[in-house]
Amino acid sequence: MDPSGLPGPPDSHALADLSDLDRRIAGCRACPRLVDWREEVARTKRAAFADWTYWGRPVPGFGPPDARLLIVGLAPAAHGGNRTGRMFTGDRSGDVLYEALYDIGLASQPTATHARDGLELYGVRITSPVHCAPPANKPTPGERDTCRPWLVRELRLLRPTLRAALILGAFGWQAALPAFTEAGWTVPRPRPAFAHGTHVTLNPQDAPAALHLFGCFHVSQRNTFTGKLTPEMLREVLRAAAETAGLPTRK
Repeated sequence: MDPSGLPGPPDSHALADLSDLDRRIAGCRACPRLVDWREEVARTKRAAFADWTYWGRPVPGFGPPDARLLIVGLAPAAHGGNRTGRMFTGDRSGDVLYEALYDIGLASQPTATHARDGLELYGVRITSPVHCAPPANKPTPGERDTCRPWLVRELRLLRPTLRAALILGAFGWQAALPAFTEAGWTVPRPRPAFAHGTHVTLNPQDAPAALHLFGCFHVSQRNTFTGKLTPEMLREVLRAAAETAGLPTRK
């Protein structure tokens, strides 16, 4: 169903632009388990954030409408995006990602604490295949598929300028590939497997240009604390994706 007052993702091309898309995403109530969880977290809160009014809704994408590079995560964190209302904002994963973006010249500041902290992204937009915080950070396949039309529409709106996408983690990779197909690019057969640093070119069907996909380990605490993903590894793949997309970077 169209979520302009109704609970569900879009079933047509009626969404006019990204601001309209973002507004409608924030009103989606299509997945009962996720609705219950995100709202329960917003009510009970974490002690450290007891004085916060949690967002407690689906979290839309963040970044300019003419982005050349799209970063695709997994889902908002319960006390990160679900609290602040902005992707990767207010949690340790976001601390790592935004510091790397700042280091290579794609963000105005190295930190993201709340939705009105002045952070700007340069030529980059950040989104996820699931827009609600899931229990244990694990959306179900059904929830992933229900949320996919939002990602497809976002990709279609970005097609005039989008030239590269950086996918964080295997879940995001698997969830995004069908969306890229629906949005106008050809995914090779057999489908390319996820790996850190992998680079796959998607030729256009009815998109205006090819899209370059890059894989990167997710910026989760598990990966960054154990050294599976180091700051240098993240900056390296971010820079490669950005330069392929035609964005200037800082060395």
